[in-house]
Amino acid sequence: MESIWTSLREAILTLLAIIATLLCVLAIDAETGPAVLAVVLALSLSRSQLDRDQKGRVEAAIVLPLIGLVALGVGALLKQVPVVGALVFVAGMALSIWLRRFGSAARRAGSLIALPFVVLLVTPHIPSQRLGTVMALLMPILVALVALVWVSAFHWLGRRIPWLPPFPSHAETAGVPAAVPERTSALRPDATTRMALQMAAALSAAFIVGFMVFPERWSWVVLTAFIVNSGNRGRGDVAYKSVLRVLGAGAGTLAALVLSDPFSSSDSATVGFILVAVFFGIWLRPLGYAWWALFVTLALALLQHFTGMQTRLVLWPRLEEILIGAVIGVAAAWFVLPVRSLDVMKRRIADALAALSTALDPASTPGLPDDFEAAVARVEQLAPAFRAWRRVSRRFDSIQPADWVDSLAGCVDPASAVIRGERAATGLRTEVGKARRAMREPAGILPALQALRQRLEQASQVVEGVPPVGAPRGRSGHAAS
Repeated sequence: MESIWTSLREAILTLLAIIATLLCVLAIDAETGPAVLAVVLALSLSRSQLDRDQKGRVEAAIVLPLIGLVALGVGALLKQVPVVGALVFVAGMALSIWLRRFGSAARRAGSLIALPFVVLLVTPHIPSQRLGTVMALLMPILVALVALVWVSAFHWLGRRIPWLPPFPSHAETAGVPAAVPERTSALRPDATTRMALQMAAALSAAFIVGFMVFPERWSWVVLTAFIVNSGNRGRGDVAYKSVLRVLGAGAGTLAALVLSDPFSSSDSATVGFILVAVFFGIWLRPLGYAWWALFVTLALALLQHFTGMQTRLVLWPRLEEILIGAVIGVAAAWFVLPVRSLDVMKRRIADALAALSTALDPASTPGLPDDFEAAVARVEQLAPAFRAWRRVSRRFDSIQPADWVDSLAGCVDPASAVIRGERAATGLRTEVGKARRAMREPAGILPALQALRQRLEQASQVVEGVPPVGAPRGRSGHAAS
């Protein structure tokens, strides 16, 4: 429930940042093209969290204009020489993922590279009627800087109130699984390299299908292939996200069909509904990715109003393009050097247990459970796909990784109490060691995590002065001393 209230506050601040950016841009150039770009860039920057600290804001302010110019060049190539533009686009997106293997600075650079390229796909081309050639080229860069200023300002305000929690670490938000527990080689590269190759394969296939089958509307095939492979946490995660993407897009398409006629003649009403769709998409995203897909599809469909195209004529074909893009994305994740979601899950649980062991080590500097809680949060990122699988496979599959997540999550509160109380029970790290060794055999993971949870709960009761179950009590009902 807490996450839904946090996302509500995030949605409010993002909407305010979008409106502020939109008003500033309209004051500079009151045309539709820059206004649409302002909405898309402010939303994208807010979601990417590139402004997490002063260093990140400076990096974005310096690098974003340069990459924006490159993206403009790629956009021109996609119109004039589509094949060359597609090759550069694929290379740029694959590079943005591959860079993540080199640490947080490279990861931020990858995010900066990816952002303008994504905006190319989602922003309809609306030529300027007022600006000269030079200003038309500089306007997207100016819009990006204005959006960065307002997003940074509202994020800063949200954390000073405080409406929003502190920015998570780069490791938590990278969306790239830790290296899976297997040897890497020239024939079997590390997980990040495989993710980059999968993205390259998916985008290449999407461009080929889009250019050949949908020459006027290829961008939605490419966009969907990108979406289902971005934040790739294993092939199971990609398949799950694809299903939600298609279901959400179908609902968004129906909603756009209903809204297209009443507001097709009113720019202000269309802008209002786009902002409302963005707000609800951010707010309801914690309830499921399908909600995000629904409202983003609705917003992007309504954007077509500004291109002069009749919305009804493109919506149903667009749903077909989304379905094809999803199939391409899943195929790339499953057949191009696949990363098994189960391996990613085991690696992240092992990382969480290692963090817990370190926090409980009496020889280490007394610390906080923050690292352990952050590691468990990364495990929780994988949970939706496994929980969906559990609902359909419980009767015939006795090993359910979703149960591992539930047991590990149940360790957070008692572990935090023990760590903060600085009274780690004797033998507790031994129990953690048993759970870490159990990661080698899937059948033993759940019993080991359950035993660890029980041991942590007993230790937390000691720390809090509550007698463990079965402890002898004196006449007054308190534990015998």
